[in-house]
Amino acid sequence: MVLLKNAKKSLPAFNSLQRGLSSRHIGLIALGGIIGSSYFLGTGYLLNEVGPCAFLAYVLGGIISYLTLACLAELAVASPSQGSFVHAAATHVSSSWACGVGWSYWCSWVIFIPSECIGGGIIMNSFVPGVPIYIWALFFGLVISLCNIFPVKIFGESEFWLALCKIVLIVGFCLISFCIIFGWMGSPKYSFEQAQFLESVKGLFPNGYSVLFFNMVILMANFQGSEIIGLTASEAHHPEIAVPKSLRKVSYRIIGLYIIPTFLLGLLLPWQEAGLATNAFSEALEKYGLTTFASIFSFVIITGAISSANSGVYATIRTLLALAERGMAPTFFRRISVSGVPVFATIFTLIAVWGLLFFSVFGSADSIYAKLLAISGFTGSICWISICWSQLHFRRHFKEVGAKLTYRMPLYPYLTHFAIWLQVFILLVVLWNPDTRVSFYFGCPAVVVPIVLYKYFAKKRTKLNF
Repeated sequence: MVLLKNAKKSLPAFNSLQRGLSSRHIGLIALGGIIGSSYFLGTGYLLNEVGPCAFLAYVLGGIISYLTLACLAELAVASPSQGSFVHAAATHVSSSWACGVGWSYWCSWVIFIPSECIGGGIIMNSFVPGVPIYIWALFFGLVISLCNIFPVKIFGESEFWLALCKIVLIVGFCLISFCIIFGWMGSPKYSFEQAQFLESVKGLFPNGYSVLFFNMVILMANFQGSEIIGLTASEAHHPEIAVPKSLRKVSYRIIGLYIIPTFLLGLLLPWQEAGLATNAFSEALEKYGLTTFASIFSFVIITGAISSANSGVYATIRTLLALAERGMAPTFFRRISVSGVPVFATIFTLIAVWGLLFFSVFGSADSIYAKLLAISGFTGSICWISICWSQLHFRRHFKEVGAKLTYRMPLYPYLTHFAIWLQVFILLVVLWNPDTRVSFYFGCPAVVVPIVLYKYFAKKRTKLNF
């Protein structure tokens, strides 16, 4: 009712987004997008599939994430427009490509949000087995929907505290892990001989080297969400300061909150015992008799699912708004309420999310969860490739006019090319993995169809003008 009431007030004219996000909000919103149930549950899946070297996959993913964010920071600071990377793609590559990548990114989050809700349901089902997973998923969908119909400042504040809970949780896991390793906690006592979990009988890569790349598309779904930094630029105070500062903070936190915990997990839990059905971090704590800590860890992870999905709804709505601003989506999506909420973009996005949530009722939660993650990782990676590609074209233009940049991508153009081609390789290699191949079959049309439609309607408009 609040949303529709504000919608009526906004109809006579287009309002603008409010600058209600501080640097404190931006950093935690980006972090909220990259640490969700896909990390807590997906890490167990990767550990089981890849083996003890799963932490190396996070090292590789972290490098790609940093390089993409550096490209995005340069673009966002130079032009803090709505839907930064959509604007950049349209300006520096082509409008048709921007349309394709924008709608692909929208699809990426619309798919990822239900996966987070299902992930939260899987965790809650371990506490209350009598309640089906889909009921919990629908409940979390309701909570997330409510968070995104209010002004951005309220969203930013709620996301700040939800993301903060996740940071405290992961730091707590690292501290407890060190205590277990040095024999200060846990029963039975940890033996340093157990470090063989990292160097198992079959080595660091028990399932082969190729499996690391076969599953990178799922891992990339864990990192995606950090690009929300660019989307927040239009609603940030002093984006030229806030965006680079948030980039540095998110990069450091990726190292501290992804790589270190995953390495410690590999020390505490044999890779054969990890999987998607359970939370590997809690399993590791339970292995050493710390059942209370394991239960608290599992329960607090729920905030991770809500926070990540919450950031995702924000990203999809702002992307849809950016598409409408450039004539790549219906004009009515540009309507913004007097309180700064993109009303119809919000309603349309939530309808799509709820449609997928209801669809999840008819299948196996584990199977649906893994497939949604793979598809989201594929379409999200296309967006990241576009960010780097746009930065290449953008820098060439600036070189021609001799302008100065407030923030520069380091070692341009070598690191930009490295980020692009490594991600292209990751997207192509999914064809050799039956478990992730579905992401290719869905991800390619998600880009190509909007491009074709945009070109068709563009030609139609041109004919009408003549």
